Amino acid sequence: MSYKKLSVDLKPGNTILCTDGTITLTIFSCGPNGGTVRFHCENTGMLRERKNVNLPGVVVDLPTLTDKEKEDILEWGVPNNIDMIALSFVRKGSDLVNVRNVLGPHAKRIQLMSKVENQEGKIFLAQNMMIYKCNLAGKPVVTATQMLESMIKSPRPTRTEATDVANAVLDETDCIMLSGESAAGAYPELSARIMACVCIEVESSLDYGAIFKSMIKLIPLPMSPLESLASSAVRTANKSKAKLIVVMTRGGSTAKLVVKYRSAVPILSVVVPILTMDSFDWLISDETPVRQSLVYRGLIPVLAGGPPRRRMRSRPRSSWRAH
Repeated sequence: MSYKKLSVDLKPGNTILCTDGTITLTIFSCGPNGGTVRFHCENTGMLRERKNVNLPGVVVDLPTLTDKEKEDILEWGVPNNIDMIALSFVRKGSDLVNVRNVLGPHAKRIQLMSKVENQEGKIFLAQNMMIYKCNLAGKPVVTATQMLESMIKSPRPTRTEATDVANAVLDETDCIMLSGESAAGAYPELSARIMACVCIEVESSLDYGAIFKSMIKLIPLPMSPLESLASSAVRTANKSKAKLIVVMTRGGSTAKLVVKYRSAVPILSVVVPILTMDSFDWLISDETPVRQSLVYRGLIPVLAGGPPRRRMRSRPRSSWRAH
C-alpha cells in the first residue's frame, strides 16, 4: 500500500477493507514508524493491483488531493472541460474548500461531488437520511458501489441486489451508479440494462402526489418567487396529467428546482445560450450546464440555438451604421 503512515494510524483490532469491501483484513500487530503491519484475512477474494482500500473508523493523515491529482486536474481536466470531480474520503467541509482553491477561477464551472466514506457515513444506516437532505436542498445525490456486485461474474443479480437498487429508487436518489460490474465485469451492458429495468418498474409504482405533498410541507415560507413557480409547475402537471414539463433556463437553476419536487412526468430543460461580447468576439455559452444537469432525476437537458462555443467575428465599430 502506498500510504506511508499506515502502521502509525492503525492499531490492533482495526479493519482494512479492500476492493470495495469484498476483502476484509483484521490487524493484529503494527510495527512502529512505517514498520510492518500484520493482519488476518477474514475471507477469500481476488485482490488485484490499484484497487481501493478503506480504513473504517481510522483518521488518516492524507491530503484531499495529492500533487499528482492536482496536476491531472489543472493540466488535463480543466483544458478538457471536465464537468465534475468526485472526491473520495471527504471528511469535512474544508476538504471541498481546499479543492475549490486549487481550481481557482474554474471552481465556478466545475461541480464537486463528495463521496462520503468515513465512519460517520455508514451507508446502511444513513442512506435514507443523506438522500432526504440532498432532496430537500435540491442537490443531486448518487447511490453507488456493489449495487449488482454478483453480475461481475453472473448474468443475473441476486434478490438482495435487485432489492438494494429498488430501495435506492424508493429513497428518491437521483442516480444509481455501477462500478465493478461495468468496469471489470463479464456482463457490463446487461448489468446496465437490468438496473434500468428495475428502476423503471419501481418508478411506475411511486405515488408522486404524496411525494410532492411531503416535500412542500418541509419548505419554509415564504418561498422565493422561483421556487414558488417551480413547485406550481409540478403541482399543475400532476393534476392535469401532463406528459411533459418544459423549462426554459440559462444556467439550469430553474429546471433543478422543478426536479426537487419530483414530477410524475419527464422535465425537458431547454438551456438558452448566453451571448456575450469580448472585444470584437461574440461567444455563445458552452454545453457545461447541459451536461451537469444529466445527474438530476427525471431531467432531460438540451441546448437551444446553434453549436456550443461558436465564435462570430463582429464588424469594426467604424463600419457600424444606424438603422
